[in-house]
Amino acid sequence: MQKNQNKRSAYPLTVISTEQVSPSIQRITLQGDAIAHFGKQSEGDYIKLLFSPEGSTHIADLEEGARPLMRTYTIREFDEQNNSIVVDFVRHITQDPTSGFAARWSVNAKAGDTISIAGPGQGQSINPNSDWVFLAADMTSLPALAVTLANLNEKSRGYAVIEVNEHEDVQTLQAPEGVKVIWAIAEYGDKLVELVKAQAWLDGQCAVWCACEFDSMKALRQYFRNDKEIDRDFIYISSYWKNGVTEDGHKVIKRQDAEAQH
Repeated sequence: MQKNQNKRSAYPLTVISTEQVSPSIQRITLQGDAIAHFGKQSEGDYIKLLFSPEGSTHIADLEEGARPLMRTYTIREFDEQNNSIVVDFVRHITQDPTSGFAARWSVNAKAGDTISIAGPGQGQSINPNSDWVFLAADMTSLPALAVTLANLNEKSRGYAVIEVNEHEDVQTLQAPEGVKVIWAIAEYGDKLVELVKAQAWLDGQCAVWCACEFDSMKALRQYFRNDKEIDRDFIYISSYWKNGVTEDGHKVIKRQDAEAQH
């Protein structure tokens, strides 16, 4: 089913709660009747948080013709009773005052604060025509993986490998009994790529859903596409960020990589 999308409109939302759910995750609930049409089906879709070039959420003051800066996040949950969304932010503060707007805002946000969003853009589901599944994510894509995992057929089998910063960042996820959830703890040296490759390869057609840091994505793309020879129709693989690069810089690198792939 095609989801309702309106990428041109900006929807003003209000912070109704904020909670640090783990050392690395800040969970914020945003409410606004303007997003009632998003619906429950928007869980796992992405939105754009809108900022001024200075990092303010007051985009109404932008000069005519100026575009807000956009930062991409996943809708973790949608509450149809309150028209609210839950968004998880990775807590990290950069020393560069011209970047890290969203992370800085999420740490300092309090109930009553406002921010505008655009979207939603449709999230990518996993190919259902497979014998088993392999999901992989880091902390930035954990919300999207969590929704994808919860929406799998209850008879699905396979793996979900997730890298988090420390053991206290591990979450309880809804998953089919046949899908083994494996946590890579960065502080212990278990890296995402290494742990993915360490899993025994199962028989039959595998469907891959993978989203992570750019360099890890390239390594896993090599593994799944070339080493395991999985057809493109059965692979969703994307980078959500690149170490040491802003989101705007990452977009450029990502576009160049996509052009090189084609």
